Amino acid sequence: MKAPKLTVVIGASPNPDRYSFLAVNRLRAYNHPVVAIGKKEGDINGTPVTAEHPSLENVDTVTLYMNPLRQQEYYQYILSLHPKRIIFNPGTENPELEAMAQQQGIETLEACTLVMLGTGQY
Repeated sequence: MKAPKLTVVIGASPNPDRYSFLAVNRLRAYNHPVVAIGKKEGDINGTPVTAEHPSLENVDTVTLYMNPLRQQEYYQYILSLHPKRIIFNPGTENPELEAMAQQQGIETLEACTLVMLGTGQY
């Protein structure tokens, strides 16, 4: 099994019909510590969803579940986390943020977190 990777899910939703809800659960099932950030406070099966921007260290991955326009208010926060990589899930692709991240040496992927987990690529 691969080493746990601290993952920040931005756009997390306590709505079980949302892919972010599935991602938080699947990440936890694979023993990855998760910080869930959404527009509203809530809970995903024991993982709190915060609307705050907590200060974090040793972030491996930021995975996005929010459209590019909504991402703009998170740019500075995401970059301040100094993640190793940012995953742009389908519908979240954002060339502007990708370029900003790459300039700071952050890997960017246009991929699906759920597929990556399921195929052992996470």
